[in-house]
Amino acid sequence: MTGVEALIPLVAIVATFGIPGIIIFWAIYTKHRERMRLIEKGLPPEEVKAYFANEVKQSNPYSSLKWGILLTFVGLGIFLGNLFEEMYEVSEGIIFGIIVLCAGMGFLIYFAIVSAKTKNKALPQG
Repeated sequence: MTGVEALIPLVAIVATFGIPGIIIFWAIYTKHRERMRLIEKGLPPEEVKAYFANEVKQSNPYSSLKWGILLTFVGLGIFLGNLFEEMYEVSEGIIFGIIVLCAGMGFLIYFAIVSAKTKNKALPQG
């Protein structure tokens, strides 16, 4: 084994664990720096904590619906791709296109359902 070949596992390990570690460190450092700047501007630490507590991300109530529809249509695309490959001997590029097309259709159906549901909620009852 040459010297370059011996470095391949080392580079793979460093890339696998080092890059995510750097990203996590950078996110924590950036958040800390932002808080320190707010404190330097004169906000008391209690207000800084309240400021960041209000940043809670709202969850999507239709998240399960989105993933259910998406995975159903991706599964349908894989099934149709395999079926067409067996019946018509199509190339792999066409199979990938069928899967992406079905995923896109799933997202469009999800959008239509959620749009209809949110539009009905916005209309006054009575």
